[in-house]
Amino acid sequence: MEEYFIVEKAGQGEVIEKKSRFIAHVLPVQSEEEALMHIERIKKEYWDARHNCFAFIIGRNNEVQRFSDDGEPQGTAGKPILEVLMNGNIHNTLIVVTRYFGGTLLGTGGLVRAYGQSAKAGVENALVMRVCEGVCFDLQCDYNSIGKIKYVMGQMKIEAEEEYGADVILHINMKKKDFENFQSQVVDVTSGKAVWGEIENVAYKENIEK
Repeated sequence: MEEYFIVEKAGQGEVIEKKSRFIAHVLPVQSEEEALMHIERIKKEYWDARHNCFAFIIGRNNEVQRFSDDGEPQGTAGKPILEVLMNGNIHNTLIVVTRYFGGTLLGTGGLVRAYGQSAKAGVENALVMRVCEGVCFDLQCDYNSIGKIKYVMGQMKIEAEEEYGADVILHINMKKKDFENFQSQVVDVTSGKAVWGEIENVAYKENIEK
């Protein structure tokens, strides 16, 4: 599984070019139907705008790709918006850019630049997360070991849900590439006493630093 990116929380960006306003909405979507619903909602909200151009990509392998120039010259709006998603390897995401015409024609190059820049601004203001191969499992230990395990977790920036009873059970979801190192350290600090539950492969999401 190659890593890719998703929008976890919607964002908005705006660019003004020769008095034309380009307002970008970046939204997470899981289906074409959901994307079309958002597009219609934004068109109704910005009913007085000249154009509502969009692009979206759905699927881990970009199975669904759609874009629209919505009346702008062909190739000047939808495609540059789509390229922001493609170049950023961003999946399951819709970008709608609304344009309020400022009275001055921007030309082909100006439109491509304005739609692309506004789409990028929207992405920068959204919460974007990296998705990579992960594993999830339960780790059971006694109370004498929990402090040592949590120290290792802190060093490796691993988080867990904790359940306290006769023993401590940690419900862990972490990056797969770090698992072997983590397992080795836990075995070492607990002298092999920690009990490992079934290990499942999952998609792991993490914040990216901007």
